[in-house]
Amino acid sequence: MPELSGALADEQPTAPEGAHLAKPGGPHDVRALPTGQLAALARDIRAFLIEKVCASGGHLGPNLGVVELTIALHRVFDSPRDAILFDTGHQAYVHKILTGRAADFDRLRQAGGLSGYPSRAESVHDWSENSHASASLSYADGLAKAHELRGDRDRSVVAVIGDGAMTGGMAWEALNNIGAGGRPVVVVLNDNGRSYAPTTGALTNQLHALKHPGAHPAVPDRADANLFTQLGFSYLGPVDGHDTEALQAVLEHARILRRPVLVHAVTVKGWGFGPAEDDEADCLHAVGTVDTATGRPAPAPASGTPAVSWTGLFGQALLELAGEREDLVALTASMLRPTGLYPMAVKYPERVFDVGIAEQHAVTSAAGLAMGGFHPVVALYSTFLTRATDQVLMDVALHGLPVTFVLDRAGVTGPDGASHHGMWDASLLGIVPGLRLAVPRDGGQLRPLLREATAHEGPTALRFPKGTAEQGMEAVRRAGSVDVLAESGVRDVLLVSYGPMAPRCLEAANRLTGQGIGVTVADPRWAIPVAPELLDLSARHRLVLTVEDNSRTGGLGSTLAQTLRDNAITTPVHNLGLPRAFLPHGPREQLLADAGLTSAQIVCAVLRARAGKPLQHTGTTDGIPQ
Repeated sequence: MPELSGALADEQPTAPEGAHLAKPGGPHDVRALPTGQLAALARDIRAFLIEKVCASGGHLGPNLGVVELTIALHRVFDSPRDAILFDTGHQAYVHKILTGRAADFDRLRQAGGLSGYPSRAESVHDWSENSHASASLSYADGLAKAHELRGDRDRSVVAVIGDGAMTGGMAWEALNNIGAGGRPVVVVLNDNGRSYAPTTGALTNQLHALKHPGAHPAVPDRADANLFTQLGFSYLGPVDGHDTEALQAVLEHARILRRPVLVHAVTVKGWGFGPAEDDEADCLHAVGTVDTATGRPAPAPASGTPAVSWTGLFGQALLELAGEREDLVALTASMLRPTGLYPMAVKYPERVFDVGIAEQHAVTSAAGLAMGGFHPVVALYSTFLTRATDQVLMDVALHGLPVTFVLDRAGVTGPDGASHHGMWDASLLGIVPGLRLAVPRDGGQLRPLLREATAHEGPTALRFPKGTAEQGMEAVRRAGSVDVLAESGVRDVLLVSYGPMAPRCLEAANRLTGQGIGVTVADPRWAIPVAPELLDLSARHRLVLTVEDNSRTGGLGSTLAQTLRDNAITTPVHNLGLPRAFLPHGPREQLLADAGLTSAQIVCAVLRARAGKPLQHTGTTDGIPQ
């Protein structure tokens, strides 16, 4: 494993043999480095990133592309007095290295270890940790206003945003305000031509014309009269984003102007690592544990049944439906491959729309397609639908339009942390009038529920988690739309299992039955609205316990409890789910255990509820073996 030489040797007892650079303590030492040592520093950082990220998993391609840019930023600006904001934040690994956190990379994205995004708890150099795109410019606008109000006129604010994130509407709202305000905000446009996939939309033509004058006759190619200068910015660039000295010179110029400036840096995602540069899908945007030579994961061990992801199953099911229905169309926000739409885009490209990182636009555009006689499927990560809640309510549901939302990465996602967990969608969608929400328990249920959702003449949603889909959880019977997965004859406890919580509920039922407690396990399939058959089952039991991987606050269990009260059904109801808190990064199973959602903890909750004791919504099991 390569050691950190020079500026990366923080926390190392000695520099390795042949080290290029002296050991620094932080950004001030990066600023003190002789210019002739910058190329060696960049090489060290790339070697370090490849070694560490390939070993632990994380965002590799984006960080390889901003090595020189981040070095230049820290040589010109005085962090943290000058705020450096990274839009989305997945490209902040180099920033972390240069601000003294290199020694923590062995625990990157592990529980209790280094976050994969900026983290205010980790360092004063990290200002924001929201990993949703297009927000950095609004933070920058607010910080610049705060500096002005406090009389801190010598401080700078820098926002680093990619051309992919620049396709989001919020970025343009901020540009509109920054350009008019005249305050010293430096926007660094990291133009690598893509987010996950190549950047889409008219903005790409504008940027291409600035990089290649004359290539787009309809777009002005004068650097002094372009889209950004017309919004009130001084435009500097384009500049080679892999030339530290050139970047430093341009950033110095931007800093001394003391007004809104856009620095156009042209970079290559995955720069310096052949497998990343050559990866057509996403330039090794995010990787698991992969080989440092090839960028590929180790071959999976042979098994009887190949594992299939929820995303892959959805993509297959949607492609089948698209073959049957010419009115079926699909939209996503710059995530064709991550959300499973790529197979449909290949076969039916005219019916798949990638709108860029613009979830609000995606939802309302889908509403327009529905008004025009089509049935749109909007495929997003659960966490990103929260950005378009108003559009779901007012642009789709108010009109009763047949739009299906497919929410990948619902529930606990794991190593990406608080702003990537999909733990609020069911609570938010539960307030939308007329919307139906399906939660498949396994891969076998995803296909029929998607078919039912796209056949409905109104808004629908379907949510599923990250990872491998369970298979083969057959129901013992169906009551209306509700699947009964297990029943012991004696109706003591009804376990209502929402979606992927079914295996742990079935295991808990087996344990409870072994203790002489009668248990029924029901999978509602359609969680919202509450099915009459689920009300009937609840009325016939002495206790109802709901289990979900959504927030308990306003969640699916809360909806059931309210519906029971509305129907004068007095069976006691207890809800297990995720806490009203921002969950940290860590393994999915550990985070679920921390929330009290293992099978043993479900058993404990049932026993406590039957004994009239308060439930403990934490990792406790009262001594019950895990």
